[in-house]
Amino acid sequence: MTEYEKSQLGIPHVFDDSMTEMYYRAAKISDEYNSTAYEDTKKLDSLLNQLLKTKGNNVRIMPNFHCEFGHNISIGNNVFINFNSILMDNSEITIGDDVRIGPNACIYTVNHAIDPDERATGICINQPVHIEDKVWFGGDVKVLPGVTVGEGSIIGTGSVVTKSIPAGVIAAGNPCRVIRKITEQDKVAVGANKEKMDRNLRK
Repeated sequence: MTEYEKSQLGIPHVFDDSMTEMYYRAAKISDEYNSTAYEDTKKLDSLLNQLLKTKGNNVRIMPNFHCEFGHNISIGNNVFINFNSILMDNSEITIGDDVRIGPNACIYTVNHAIDPDERATGICINQPVHIEDKVWFGGDVKVLPGVTVGEGSIIGTGSVVTKSIPAGVIAAGNPCRVIRKITEQDKVAVGANKEKMDRNLRK
């Protein structure tokens, strides 16, 4: 079994020459992506198709965007990732539909060994990260290996997500914790707010 194959199974491994070549390929494409003009959407889309495992429709990733391999990243439809994101896809990163990710986001799928002697030999362990549909990250969110963020949840600005977050909640902090559920009362288009919006639309 190769070191890369071990890494994808969550088995302790070391980053070898073949994985370095994968990284160089991703770096070359992402460098070109980051230097491409904002308005050249056709080229940007083509580069993402080369880099990522899968990509849905209406996906925009703002520069500077960096990843480890690219081929372990799957992104759904209608996804926006703001400036200066880092997706360390040593293992699988999946991002669902209608996801919004604020600037300076980092998603990590790899840990170095805890034991200092093992760490000195380069041993790493990977765990995938899953971001489900309709999730919103504020700016400067960091997600650690093995985390799932449930559908529709919000992760507050500056949070460090060390454990999985359930669906339909607002969570924030370091470490990130659930604050409360998202309810019907959070809709801006209900009650007095809806009446105000309707009046504005009729003007």
